[in-house]
Amino acid sequence: MTAAAEIGDMAALRREIDAIDAELVRLLARRSSMIERAIELKPGEGLPARIETRVQDVLDKVIARAHAEGLDTGLAERLWREMMEHFIAREEEVLGKGDAT
Repeated sequence: MTAAAEIGDMAALRREIDAIDAELVRLLARRSSMIERAIELKPGEGLPARIETRVQDVLDKVIARAHAEGLDTGLAERLWREMMEHFIAREEEVLGKGDAT
């Protein structure tokens, strides 16, 4: 991976951004497959779709990682909240609603 400061023109920069986007999509698809597995496992463990303590745990970890990497923590939090709400809604489609703390 090339450091941003080493990229000398917009064409090369755009190629790098496109490669990063492809990797992000690959990782999001992998995360999505994990959610599908969670949908299969949660009923057997008596777990609901939404578990607020888990949501907060994920956010805390992401914010800490974002801070350590120099990423705007507000951006990271907004992105993860949106993503988690999407995945929780998917789980609720299958499992129904019901909260746990």
